[in-house]
Amino acid sequence: MVSSGARRARKRGGPQAALRLAVVLAALAPVSPGRAAPAPAGPPLTIQYLERRVERPVPLNNEDPIPADEGAKGAELGLKDSNATGRFLGLSFGLDAKVVEPDDDIRQAFRDLADRRFVVLNAPAADVLALADLPEAKGSVLLNIGAPDTRLRDADCRRNLLHVLPSRAMLADALVQFLAFKRWSRILLVTGPAPADALYAEALRRSARKFGARIVAESRYDPQGGDVRDTALREFALPTRGPEHDVVAVADEAGAFGASLNYNIASPRPLVGTQGLAPAAWGRPVEAWAAVQLQGRFRKLAGRAMRPVDWAGWMAVHAVGEAAVKARSADPATVRAALTAPGFEIGGFKGRPLSFRAWDGQLRQPVFLLWPGAVTATAPIEGFLHHRTELDTLGLDEPESACRAFSGTPG
Repeated sequence: MVSSGARRARKRGGPQAALRLAVVLAALAPVSPGRAAPAPAGPPLTIQYLERRVERPVPLNNEDPIPADEGAKGAELGLKDSNATGRFLGLSFGLDAKVVEPDDDIRQAFRDLADRRFVVLNAPAADVLALADLPEAKGSVLLNIGAPDTRLRDADCRRNLLHVLPSRAMLADALVQFLAFKRWSRILLVTGPAPADALYAEALRRSARKFGARIVAESRYDPQGGDVRDTALREFALPTRGPEHDVVAVADEAGAFGASLNYNIASPRPLVGTQGLAPAAWGRPVEAWAAVQLQGRFRKLAGRAMRPVDWAGWMAVHAVGEAAVKARSADPATVRAALTAPGFEIGGFKGRPLSFRAWDGQLRQPVFLLWPGAVTATAPIEGFLHHRTELDTLGLDEPESACRAFSGTPG
């Protein structure tokens, strides 16, 4: 007999959604006498988690540091969820995690992995490229959860590399779509000294051109040698002074000064970018579309809130598990074919099915515009249309991408 929940899922999402819900409900229900037990599990499908530990600056203003287990805990939860779903189909999954210290050879660490067919990578872009180009990675599916660099989805894309974390181009497009919708089209841009700050700023410039906004002035701020917590009232008056503008956008990925900009800029304007109203793949305030369930499970596991890289780690493992469930197989070649098939879709607690773009391997997904304590909006913003899916208004569309490693067939 079909449950009412399964009937509702079938109505909303078709047979696949009903099947997934039925599997989850079966996993949660107790086994009673005479009721079929879970199918015997075969050999587990092993997923590797490989991380480069990155040294980060001490955060300002007594803010919480980036957790040392960011990404790893998300992958761990993805494993739990995949095993809960797969056990009634006789599928099981394993996760082996390895963290490489800042000065160690991550390429050798990759070569030393016992099974390299599915590897979740939490590492900077240079490491991701170095691993993707190894001869030993030729038969691997690498899932990038830590590098937002747009170039990895552009000229530096690789056929064996899928991207779960949104690119900087996607984040910037989400923010500028919101600004265009609000008619806050004049942007004053303040950029920090780090190379990542320059990449974020360039993504904002590109998005401004794409959606008809305008960078009216730019300044560069280097907090080196001072303590902005003591001098912010005076320090930011000059770099935030310029022609008439609607918002001040900040590019400060490391959080070296951006939080102190708020209420210390020359004119009373909203702060957006890496601080203030910030685009992100995930955040503590996200709770719509049953996301509160994922948030609760993660907090129970990790003892903290789920961050963007945690969500990407969960999604990467969840995607492999979902591909195995859809293929009803733990055979790595079969799972890879299902994961990379043009019609593969997966839920991610973001309100719509997600899928990998066929031209650059990027996971299509909504992006949240977050203010501490609330989701202000979710991009793509209403009114920004696309002939395939409005999700492709975020980031590099097929005609814009210089990626040639993929076939280019629309996904």
